[in-house]
Amino acid sequence: MLQFLTQLTARGFVQDATPGLEDRLRKGPITGYVGFDPTADSLHVGNLVPVMGLAWLQRAGGTPIALVGGGTAMVGDPSGKRSERPMLSVEQIDANAAAMRAQLGQFLSFEGANAARMVNNADWLRRVTLMEFLRDTGKHFTLSYMLQKESVRSRMETGISYTEFSYMLVQAYDFWHLFRTERCELQMGGSDQWGNITAGTELVARREQAQAHGLVFPLLTTAAGAKFGKSEAGNVWLDPARTSPYQFYQFWLNTDDRDVGRCLGLFTFLPMQEIDALLGDLATNPGQRSAQRRLAEDVTARVHGGETTRRVIAASRVLFGGTDIGSADEGTLEVLAGELPLATLSRPEVEAGLGLVDLLVSSGLAASKADARRGLQQRGYSLNGAQQHDPERRVTAADLLAGRYLLLQKGKKNYALARVGG
Repeated sequence: MLQFLTQLTARGFVQDATPGLEDRLRKGPITGYVGFDPTADSLHVGNLVPVMGLAWLQRAGGTPIALVGGGTAMVGDPSGKRSERPMLSVEQIDANAAAMRAQLGQFLSFEGANAARMVNNADWLRRVTLMEFLRDTGKHFTLSYMLQKESVRSRMETGISYTEFSYMLVQAYDFWHLFRTERCELQMGGSDQWGNITAGTELVARREQAQAHGLVFPLLTTAAGAKFGKSEAGNVWLDPARTSPYQFYQFWLNTDDRDVGRCLGLFTFLPMQEIDALLGDLATNPGQRSAQRRLAEDVTARVHGGETTRRVIAASRVLFGGTDIGSADEGTLEVLAGELPLATLSRPEVEAGLGLVDLLVSSGLAASKADARRGLQQRGYSLNGAQQHDPERRVTAADLLAGRYLLLQKGKKNYALARVGG
């Protein structure tokens, strides 16, 4: 188990840990948990550091517990927040928790001697009475102890409700409950959770006269100073309905050279020797972006599966070179249909012959027929990868890719797709 801590440290996971954790790991396997807040119906890439922490724990022989906070979400964690979170209904929290359970199952094995477990703290927190909570938990914490925690101190000027103020005690109760019922001795999370996690170790010590441990991961920012896991559209989600597999792949492919080494260490299981080799190649041949390609392929395959990733990579190569457009299969073109402006055509009009000028206008690549004609005369448009120059050109069924698609391009970066309906 000591290899677990050594591996996490080498890969950049460890921000801080409670005293004695290393000695405890020397004694053998440990059960550890991470809590996930079900305030949305999907995890996002910012959640992947703690998810990978659980996965490494399992690989080292420990038992991981993924806790979905169906109960704590009713209170709201103030950590890292400038204002109080909006309250969700019990029904919405439960629906979000169910969706997250399915996603967590992609990273952890729920079979074998150290099978992962998944729990929802709603199962015990919603049964706890106020008097019981105050008697068994609240009495162990002084006001001064709670006010020293960063999650509370950072909100004192703007205001913090009693509900949020009590959050750390509710999370501490979770740790105590899992210690009692699952013999869970370790809680992991982001560094903004340090105060909540140490409150849990304190409660275990006071109520059970036993030692529990905490380990926190760094909160990631990019080399440019932005919060990691954000794109122009906001959070990068694991749910393909929120962030398409293509956009997910592109997010990782566009990783800054200064960030890619850290991302390979945190978000893949690649050996450090291979990561070092990829970084060496990046330094020698930066234009090839081999480190980013390996990162994007590895993470996308784990989240969305190998076949989807193959199609996403093929679609990316269609747009950015490396693949003959004529060889693209229907699955690849369908990926592009979800990403590019899309014009829908009827089969009769294509079989009769459709003016390229009209097609450029309907696709949005030309503002008017005059604009389209002018652009064609200047050789500014392409059809299926071939430069076009004839304003009188007609598109027929013989031009269709995979019997159904037409790829239009203006300049180097502007694309549109036309698809025959039915």
